[in-house]
Amino acid sequence: MTTASMLDPLTVDVLRRAMGAAQGGDMPRAIQLAGDALLQGGDTVALNAFLGMARARIGDPVGAIRHLREAHRGRPDDATIACNLISALIDSGELAGALDIATRELSFSDPTLRIARYRGFLAQSLENFAEAAEAYEYVIARAPNDFESFNNLGNARSALGDFDGSVAALQRAVELDPSAPPTRLNLASVLRAAGRPAEVESVLRTAAKDFPQDARSLRELYIELKRDGRQDEAWWAIEEAVTRDPDDADLQLKYGVECGLIQRVDDAERAYRKVVALEPQQMDAYAGLAIQYEHTNREEEFAPLIALAEANGVDRGALEFLRAMEHRRAGRFEEGLKSLTMVPPEFEPERSAHLRGTLLDRLGRSDEAFAAFAETSRLHQGNPVDPISRAADFRAEIRQEVALLTPAWRTSWSRETVVPERPDPVFLVGFPRSGTTLLDTILMGHPDTVVLEEKPPLSLTDKAIGGLAAIPTLDALGIADARRHYFDEVNKIQEVETSSLLIDKSPLFLHKVPLIQRLFPNARFILALRHPCDVLLSCFMSNFRLNPAMSNFLRLDDAAEFYDLTFQHWERSRALFPINVHTIFYERLIDDVEGEVRPLFDFLGLEWHADALDHQRTAKKRGLITTASYSQVTEPIYKRAAGRWERYRPHLELILPVLEPWIAKFGYSL
Repeated sequence: MTTASMLDPLTVDVLRRAMGAAQGGDMPRAIQLAGDALLQGGDTVALNAFLGMARARIGDPVGAIRHLREAHRGRPDDATIACNLISALIDSGELAGALDIATRELSFSDPTLRIARYRGFLAQSLENFAEAAEAYEYVIARAPNDFESFNNLGNARSALGDFDGSVAALQRAVELDPSAPPTRLNLASVLRAAGRPAEVESVLRTAAKDFPQDARSLRELYIELKRDGRQDEAWWAIEEAVTRDPDDADLQLKYGVECGLIQRVDDAERAYRKVVALEPQQMDAYAGLAIQYEHTNREEEFAPLIALAEANGVDRGALEFLRAMEHRRAGRFEEGLKSLTMVPPEFEPERSAHLRGTLLDRLGRSDEAFAAFAETSRLHQGNPVDPISRAADFRAEIRQEVALLTPAWRTSWSRETVVPERPDPVFLVGFPRSGTTLLDTILMGHPDTVVLEEKPPLSLTDKAIGGLAAIPTLDALGIADARRHYFDEVNKIQEVETSSLLIDKSPLFLHKVPLIQRLFPNARFILALRHPCDVLLSCFMSNFRLNPAMSNFLRLDDAAEFYDLTFQHWERSRALFPINVHTIFYERLIDDVEGEVRPLFDFLGLEWHADALDHQRTAKKRGLITTASYSQVTEPIYKRAAGRWERYRPHLELILPVLEPWIAKFGYSL
């Protein structure tokens, strides 16, 4: 503003009285005094500058900008007037106009650096990142301890693709002010973009420790760990984040998803209900609840859930997704398809495509159904965890194990054994979708059995000893420790009396025969078989969790190779070990349940128990069913899936040469 010594007496007097009125809280009087003086020929720069400032204070941005433009026009090099005008334009949302005032020349001639900081902010907001970086660099060259400018410079450089420069600026910002959580998050984001995941994790873990009340770093750590496929650690991060900020709806939604993945159904439901309470129109929460109800066969909950969503004003597309799920469980397949046509493409796209496929399949519209399942697969393939690569890595591991399974390797084992302290388990194995869930449900119905359904004790034991390559080195003490480890893990899930027959069901324990034989030489195996074409078609049509094994079912050629490698592993293991196996053929089981189950009970040493054949009753009582068969096992035994592959044969022709040897070996045909 023009200095008092340069002003005429009228202006000096008016400004003195106007400032007094403003300081006394009488802003209208201050504006009137300055306005009258302006009409009487007072100094236009000084009076317009005052009026602009005064009108900004009373919330009149239009008037403020008008007066400040006049003052700026009269004295364009006055930094205070320029800053007030820039501020008023920003408050009015006129960022481009504000940047026009904060010119490069004016910014770099202002010794206070205020205009340069404004210029950096405005250019960055308008995505003129090169100009923003230049302005911030000018500031920090003259104010090397300006934390905010280093932080902003880091963000601008990142937008320009200069990740190394961005990291350097953000690291300096953290050094200058280690108490600012957002800078840590910015640094982690840039490190992620630069492809430096180890440093991302380190920054986020340190931030989570340094700011124990802040959940944001844990949210980002959860995302990073999920992307890296480190599920157990990701679970810890999201659980701790929710503890820190239980009223964050997005965190609760993520927590609900994770609880569902590890079968903590009650916790998942509470999380989704919390989301609904916090954000009643959050569509994903209703979908999450519906999925939990479906997996626990609580069809009666669908109608109240849909009514609640409708009462809360949830988007119609989400409502139709819920209705489509209800129609499918009720057998109203045409109605389900009609509902799906009203679901927006961006809402639950993978589940919607899969749901469409199941409905079309039940209607016999095979080509359309296959196209829907192929779309589901295509969408899953774009998942950030890179499921196709993970699947390939898993097949490579199996291929390496198959190569290891030789007579020479078997003879390299230590000859030490142990006296069993309790009976060995029974292992129910078979390629996924071979009827293992129906079979384990029948076995659960016997009062003398305890069935573990795809639980981790054997896998944890395998990891503890060091995997397949470590088996030959196990001595008697190592075997005893590994057995104890296994049963300890079992008892964490369910206490098992030695009088009960423990049946450990996990289809892909087909790969664990050497470990089982080493630890449990008296173990018996139940092998579930089904026509390989029906098995792979069913796997392709299932909406599995994208772990390394199940990711093999996103493409039929991968699935066929996976099947081939799995049974190579099984057959080589059978050639090396005298394992005791009872085979159940799915097609025979659904044709004559009692005729197949009676010999199985005899094999297991179980007395006949006719109630075990009521698998529907057992399925309803068991609650959560963790496999893709959760809906089928509560239905009467049906035969529609046997031979279903023939309807899809044109889509399977490319994989038949891989499957044909196994088809013949298992007594099936094309």
